[in-house]
Amino acid sequence: MLQVARLGPSVLGEEASQLIEKYIRSQQNDDGGFCDRDGKSDLYYTSFAIDALTALQVEIPEADISKYLELERANLDTLDFVHLCCLARSSSALKEYRNKINIQPVLDRIEKFRSPDGGYNQIGDYATGSAYACFLAWGAYSDHGVPVPNQQGIAACLDSLASPDGAWSNDVDFPIPNAPSTAAAVAVCRNLRQPVTDTTINWILSCYHPTSGGFLAFPDAPMPDLLTTAVALHTLDALQAPLEAIRERSLDFIDSLWNAEGGFHGNWSDDQLDIEYTYYGLLALGHLAL
Repeated sequence: MLQVARLGPSVLGEEASQLIEKYIRSQQNDDGGFCDRDGKSDLYYTSFAIDALTALQVEIPEADISKYLELERANLDTLDFVHLCCLARSSSALKEYRNKINIQPVLDRIEKFRSPDGGYNQIGDYATGSAYACFLAWGAYSDHGVPVPNQQGIAACLDSLASPDGAWSNDVDFPIPNAPSTAAAVAVCRNLRQPVTDTTINWILSCYHPTSGGFLAFPDAPMPDLLTTAVALHTLDALQAPLEAIRERSLDFIDSLWNAEGGFHGNWSDDQLDIEYTYYGLLALGHLAL
């Protein structure tokens, strides 16, 4: 994802890229973390800030972020699954910090969210896994070059969430195939060297909203959004689907969510900028720059 996101600035141009950098840096708090939508430092948003600055190929304030990560590591037992995975990802991105810490306690905590079916779930002690949690756990391990335990279990979990039309649901409690879960599952399946059917491309394209150029989370969703558009484009590209037919319209959709303050909105009804969607804007533009 980061390799492709680095191409985003080539579509934006130098001035817009500088605005994004300025916006991202403005979101860093005194404790070194980057803020959520309420202005509080958060590991989730910090991980996206690091990725966005990396995509822009500008300097990352490693010393300040490292101090924040140490504060969060001190409270390891209180972190939920998503924030544990974000701590692992952020730690891997800071070279000096990565080399001096022991990541194993973080990975051990992530294993507490292993589900009996072999997957992972954001909720501890849950019977079945979710596509999103499997994706995050796989990333946490692979970012540190550590093999994920029981890979067959992850494959079995994802297989239970697959639908005949080539899509995936996130979990068994809400068995509705959707594009973000499908993107997560495809990413893990490709790493597991599990086959992905040709019908997956057709299903993702069924979520394309030709009027706007964005992608819907599922075919009947009320409006397209930037996260879904970014991960749909990423998955289509990974499956070697041609993007030329939708490139210009998709660029128009992404442009409609751009704000001159240097960030992106998540969708047309979203009035607030945040770091997460700004990163997804870079990722989407990177795929359309190819």
